[in-house]
Amino acid sequence: MSKAVITITDAEFETEVLKAEQPVLVYFWASWCGPCQLMSPLINSAATKYSDRLKVVKMEIDPNPLTVKQYQVEGVPALRLFQGQEVLISTEGVIGKDKLLELLDTHLNSN
Repeated sequence: MSKAVITITDAEFETEVLKAEQPVLVYFWASWCGPCQLMSPLINSAATKYSDRLKVVKMEIDPNPLTVKQYQVEGVPALRLFQGQEVLISTEGVIGKDKLLELLDTHLNSN
């Protein structure tokens, strides 16, 4: 069973991310961002691959300035991996599938 990537807003961030039981990968994107189109399938495949131990959410930056500012998202696509209130991974710009899986494996396997 594949888990879909959940789209969230500033209002839902605390509940969906900070209070989540498991680690949460937040994917920040924008509709006008070309590289984001490349990252989206990768994010979806990560959601499926790690569905048993990772929650994946995406947030469009323009309608959600509070979270973007709070977590200093300066460019998209951007990723933040949260465990509770803590940010474990922070990336800006496109990263390849191997790099993403390596980052996730490192953090998810240590739990």
